[in-house]
Amino acid sequence: MSTNSCSGSTDLEACRDDKTALILKFVAIASIFLFGALGVAVPLVGKKWRLLKTDTIFFFAIKAFAAGVILATGFVHMLPDATSALSNPCLPKTPWSSFPFAGFIAMMAALTTLLADFISTQYYETKEKHIQTRIEPDDMAFASVVVPLVVKDVGVDMDCDGIQIAGVDGQMHEHSESHSHSHAFGDDGDSVARHVVISQVLELGIVSHSIIIGISLGVSQSPCTIRPLLAALSFHQFFEGFALGGCISEARFGILRSTVMACFFAITTPIGVGIGIGISSFYNPNSPRALVIEGILDSISAGILVYMALVDLIAAEFLSKRMGSKLRDQIVSFVALFLGAGLMASLAAWV
Repeated sequence: MSTNSCSGSTDLEACRDDKTALILKFVAIASIFLFGALGVAVPLVGKKWRLLKTDTIFFFAIKAFAAGVILATGFVHMLPDATSALSNPCLPKTPWSSFPFAGFIAMMAALTTLLADFISTQYYETKEKHIQTRIEPDDMAFASVVVPLVVKDVGVDMDCDGIQIAGVDGQMHEHSESHSHSHAFGDDGDSVARHVVISQVLELGIVSHSIIIGISLGVSQSPCTIRPLLAALSFHQFFEGFALGGCISEARFGILRSTVMACFFAITTPIGVGIGIGISSFYNPNSPRALVIEGILDSISAGILVYMALVDLIAAEFLSKRMGSKLRDQIVSFVALFLGAGLMASLAAWV
């Protein structure tokens, strides 16, 4: 990575200031960590507040906005950067100029994410079925002992909804045999399993590109480059964190696991910036090897983020029954989605 530069770096020549750049990098570490931690914490800490409950239109709209941010990150920021790096004229023409590697790698990353998504969902669904299989025989054994004893002492009136038991006081008490009450998690288990998988795969995609963009900021010695990156990444981390926090909240993890996932997200980009600071003295981002590594990692990140945004965040929510109920909710959600994607895409003009 320390080989000669492929092309002249105009920003280093025109706006290089090592001392100011170092100060801005430490400001960036604090700012990105603060906004990232705040973004991921709001859905987790505030899920008991009425406004931030997962079934409110406000939460749904913010999550749609965050999904737009993630989608724009993959399409507008990561994929073009990957294409630029892997098609750089100083790389060998064979194979880099003879095939669109950035798009191909992104496509394979998206398909691999689909495979991981599928396998993980199957695993959690199978695990849930095993849990229910162990519980149901216990319920049947309890019923076989209790019901005959109850029937001896009370009158029983069968109807299509359940059993109405007439007690000694003459009052009718309804006992439903439907498993939807005794196993409420069963109806919603698939949904919870999906959110478990979504939260983990989404964090994987976010972490992979957070390291890359953190290193990119850390190795830069140009305040002209770092200032817009600082603002853009703070904005980006907050809404990316909100989307991840919402998925973690809906997955119903325990406090410890939720905290670990939230902290891991919050510290990833600052760690990347720290790594960039450490290697900035000898790292050359324009060397052939660095361009290839950066291009491949950007392509992988783009594929994961585009898949997660379109399939697990946008399609899963916007094609659900909940979205088809109220026209107002539909309008608000679509406006939030396009606004998030548009604002994040517009940052490409400065970053």
